[in-house]
Amino acid sequence: MRGGWIDRFAEGVAAENFSEERDCGGAGPRPVVVFVLGAQRSGTSALTRVLSLCGCRLPAGLLGADTANPRGCWEPRKAIGINEEILYRNDSAWFDPSMRLLDADGFAAGRRAACIVKITSYLSTLSDAPVVVIKEPRITMLSDLWFEAAHRAGFDAVAVIAVRDPREVISSATASWGFSRELSSALWLKYNLLAERLTRGAPRVFIDYRNLLEDWRREVKRTSVALDIDLDGGDEEAVEEFLSPSLRRHRRSGPVTERFIADWIPAVYEELFAAARGESLDVSTLDRVFGSYRADETELLAALDEFRQHVASVRYKLARPAIAKTLIELQAMFHRRKGTWA
Repeated sequence: MRGGWIDRFAEGVAAENFSEERDCGGAGPRPVVVFVLGAQRSGTSALTRVLSLCGCRLPAGLLGADTANPRGCWEPRKAIGINEEILYRNDSAWFDPSMRLLDADGFAAGRRAACIVKITSYLSTLSDAPVVVIKEPRITMLSDLWFEAAHRAGFDAVAVIAVRDPREVISSATASWGFSRELSSALWLKYNLLAERLTRGAPRVFIDYRNLLEDWRREVKRTSVALDIDLDGGDEEAVEEFLSPSLRRHRRSGPVTERFIADWIPAVYEELFAAARGESLDVSTLDRVFGSYRADETELLAALDEFRQHVASVRYKLARPAIAKTLIELQAMFHRRKGTWA
C-alpha cells in the first residue's frame, strides 16, 4: 500500500539495498502480517491474543503482563522501541492528540525514508510463518510507514481494526493513565480516524470488542474471510479460558459530554460499529470529522495543553526512548523472558 507522503520518498527508498529482505521468488503466496490497529483500551490486546491462538504467529520478545493488561500486552518490545524513537525524534508521543505528523512538514526532512528502512529491517527478522500478527498501538499513528515496510520486507499487509464503545475506552484511559477526559476523548477520536483512514485500499476488518467477547468464533470467522487468511479455530479451550468476562472492566457510563467531541465521537463510533457488524462504511462522515479535527485545533486546546504539560514534565524527559527501552528489558529479564514476556 502506498499513499500520501510515502510517494514523496519512494524513489529514494527504492534505491536502498535491503540485504535482509525476504526472497519470495514468486513461488507461492507471500506471507501475511496482520496489524491490529485502534485506540488503546479498545480490546487490542485481547484481539491479538485470540488471533495468536487461532493460527497467527506472534513475534518474539513481547511486552508482558502488567496491571493494565494482567493477561498480557502481546506487543513486541522492538516495535515499541522503534516507534518510540520515531515519535520522540519528531517531538511527538503516543498520547499526542494532534494530527501534525500527517502534514508535509510533520517529519524532519529525510527521516521518513530512514524510518521505513529501520522498520523493514525489523520485519525482515520475523519468522517464516504464513501469518504473523503484530499489535503495537503506536503503529496506528504510523501505519503508512509500517505498511510500506511490510511490503518491502516481503509481506502482504492487512489490518484488523479494534472498535470499542468510546465511553468505555475513555473511562478506562482516565483510570489507567490519569489523563483527563478531554485528552482521553481526543485520543479515542484520533486513533480511530487514523486506523480507518490510513488502511483504505488494504484488506481490513473491523472487530467490536463486545462482539469478540460474546462470540469469538464468529468474529474469527469474519476475520478469516475478510482477510483471506487461514484461522482454523485453534485451541478453543485456550481461547475460552483467556476470554474471561473480567477482561471487560469498564462498562458504558453515560454520554460523551466534552464540548468539542459531543458530535464527532458518536458519529465516528456509529460508522465503525456498523462496519463491525458487516455493514458498509460511510467514509464521507469520517472524512467530515477528520477534516474538522485537523482544521480547527482551537477545539483541542485543553487536550493539547495537557499533552504539552506531560511532555515538559521531568518524568517524561527521564523516559526518553533509550532509557525506556532499558527499563523494559530489565522487566523482561526479571520475568526470565518467559510467559507473556517471551
